Amino acid sequence: MKVIFTVTSLLSSTALLLIGHGMQLTLLPLRGGSVGLSDFTIGISASCYFLGFVMGCIYIPAMIARVGHIRGFAVLAATMVSAVLCLDMLDNWPAWMVLRFLTGAAICGLYTVIESWLNNQASAETRGQILAIYTFIVLIAMAAGQFLINVGPAETATPFTLAALFLALAIIPVGMTRRLAPTPIEAKPARFRLLYQKSRSAFAGALLSGLVVGSFWSLGAVFAQHYSETQMDVTWFMTAAIAGGALLQYPIGWLSDRVDRRYVMLSLCVGGAATCVAVAMSTQQPWHLMTLFLFGAMVMPLYAISLATAADVSATEEFVEIGTSVLMLNAIGAASAPLLLGQLMSFWEDTALFWSFAAICALFAVYLAWQTREARAVSVAEQTPFAAAASEMAPASFELDPRGPEHPEDDPQHAAAPPEQVPSDPEEAS
Repeated sequence: MKVIFTVTSLLSSTALLLIGHGMQLTLLPLRGGSVGLSDFTIGISASCYFLGFVMGCIYIPAMIARVGHIRGFAVLAATMVSAVLCLDMLDNWPAWMVLRFLTGAAICGLYTVIESWLNNQASAETRGQILAIYTFIVLIAMAAGQFLINVGPAETATPFTLAALFLALAIIPVGMTRRLAPTPIEAKPARFRLLYQKSRSAFAGALLSGLVVGSFWSLGAVFAQHYSETQMDVTWFMTAAIAGGALLQYPIGWLSDRVDRRYVMLSLCVGGAATCVAVAMSTQQPWHLMTLFLFGAMVMPLYAISLATAADVSATEEFVEIGTSVLMLNAIGAASAPLLLGQLMSFWEDTALFWSFAAICALFAVYLAWQTREARAVSVAEQTPFAAAASEMAPASFELDPRGPEHPEDDPQHAAAPPEQVPSDPEEAS
């Protein structure tokens, strides 16, 4: 509790930020449909968002190291506020591509600030609890944002203004903190070949998570809009899937600590394929939301299970790079899939989204089944403990993860520079 108290301001900013972010993620597909953008165009704009996220992982840490965490947070939050308001005012697709790229890069940078700051405040004994609380706040705030979009129709400025308001309010707790910000951070390279060599199953699971979960965030609201009578129905659609992923992540993680994780991933793929078929076939049925809950329960834990699978076979000093590879592969999948799936929805029908998800899950299930024929490098008893994780995080979260280095302060990047000081001279501050 003492550690939580020291990061109260940061967690408050996180909650406000993710409420606004959760709102805009659902609002933008709804607005795109209302202004006449095709499903294919909306898919491209979503790909631009995830491409911005990938670029943010690579380049934003250098900016934060140059200006500091507090100023970096303020600049990135202001960028998101401006982008969301411009998306409300503009309805031409080239502007949307640029603005969505900016929001992706900005949210990645904001995650980086938050997670590196949390890591700096946590000890080896408390990092697991801090990560769990942080993940819980992320999921709850994103779910809360789904309901707040109903303050007004997506065609109006009201929900966009409220989303921008929450994003702007997120600056206040961090900006008013009296605690010193952490040391500068540096980008960690992704090593896809190393991840593939260490665990083909983790490689496949990370890619599958991006292809399915990323596309759901991009096009799920578009699908729901075509089969819903009100905007509130879309809210329940998105929330049901989030709730399934949030509530079942820990039970599935508990199970994965006790059996070969490859079998857990295989079961999630089979379950994902089955639930995707159920979602596609139940659009007019009273049990439709239950199928969405089960869909979220099957596919949303895939990222965390893939990360745990990779951690099982990674040396301590490799974990950050391996984890970064899992995250980047997830983001690349999320950036590429909407390009094709949006086009399928435009040329066929909207249920093509979930039929495609079913086919993708089935294909990866076959691949994972083949992988289980080979002996694994570690036994079940040697597996590292599962830790919850949301698929939209930054590489800095892997230093917060208890499966990472035992003592973050021993990492060279923590000794590279002294903590950021607040300038006492007004001229220096300017």
